[in-house]
Amino acid sequence: MRCAILTLFPEAIRPYLDESILGIAQAQGNLRVDLVDFRNHTLDPHRTVDDRPFGGGPGMVLKPEPIFAAVEDQERAHGTFHKVLLCPRGRTFDQRKARELSRMDRVLFLCGRYEGYDERIRQGFAWEEISLGDFVLAGGELAALVMLEAAVRLIPGVLGCAESAVLESFETELLDYPTWTRPREFRGMAVPDILTSGDHAAVARWRTEQARILTHKKLGNAPS
Repeated sequence: MRCAILTLFPEAIRPYLDESILGIAQAQGNLRVDLVDFRNHTLDPHRTVDDRPFGGGPGMVLKPEPIFAAVEDQERAHGTFHKVLLCPRGRTFDQRKARELSRMDRVLFLCGRYEGYDERIRQGFAWEEISLGDFVLAGGELAALVMLEAAVRLIPGVLGCAESAVLESFETELLDYPTWTRPREFRGMAVPDILTSGDHAAVARWRTEQARILTHKKLGNAPS
């Protein structure tokens, strides 16, 4: 996957990209990320990216010129991207969308700031508008990282164990079952005997039942 993240704060994003799953995916060659500071696409001496809204109102609005130039520059260089506009009015991100993104060759995220986008930014490109949830952040950078990591870990070969991406919460209808590791007993709390029984079929049944119980308790909708 090739990813372009359009942001005013590339250095805030870079450290996280270089660590853990995203860093591993880049080292493997499964991911290439271009951090694009769209302030570099301004033409005025003050490198202006925002201005007051027509009609009045609080805050500042991102101008269309630098963003149009940044998107067009990326697509001239690398081809057409699936373009994601990060904003509160978009559909809520979920595991299904993460799977869809993981199958795409090129994805571009536009990280908003201030009071939002000049509407012509929306009109000028075929965006998919996505929200991280029903709350407001200072900008789209954290949302872009969340969505990218959720997608990249589903790319075959990125995780050390392919089963990890399949047998986990939200990949099935159930939340993940509870797990334990060594020591077998800690401060009076012991590992359930079934997990040390050596009966793999019984363990699998027990884990499924525990996942159903947990899902029903947390979400109230465990499948029958």
